[in-house]
Amino acid sequence: MGRLVGIARRETKRAAMETLEHAKINMDTGVAGDFRGKPGRRQVTILSAQAWQAVCDELGKDIPWTVRRANLLIDDLDLPKEAGHVIQIGDVQLRATMEVDPCARMEEQVSGLKKALIPDWRGGVACEVLAGGSVSLGDKVSIVE
Repeated sequence: MGRLVGIARRETKRAAMETLEHAKINMDTGVAGDFRGKPGRRQVTILSAQAWQAVCDELGKDIPWTVRRANLLIDDLDLPKEAGHVIQIGDVQLRATMEVDPCARMEEQVSGLKKALIPDWRGGVACEVLAGGSVSLGDKVSIVE
């Protein structure tokens, strides 16, 4: 069982990430207020705290997780590395749809970041919302079998 340790959103494409303690997630908007939240395969993005730490260790830098521009940061749980798995956070259910491939924006922010995110799905998991609800920091996270 993992836990939710970070929530973030951005209002526009290149806007700074805004961190939150609570958020609503629904099938129409993903994380409420996030510009990418429209229905589709990349409605909500999730990053593993362990994967992010491995990236930071590889680069020899302590980089805030929001640089990755993901919506949710999960600790103490291995995220699925294939589409189809359902991730449960409280009442919220998210279906993993694909790996989040790092883009050129990562390299703009930190030299070497794009390459460091490529192995082993370190860039995170993109999801579609199956069931919405509210999430808060500290919520339990599990993979539904």
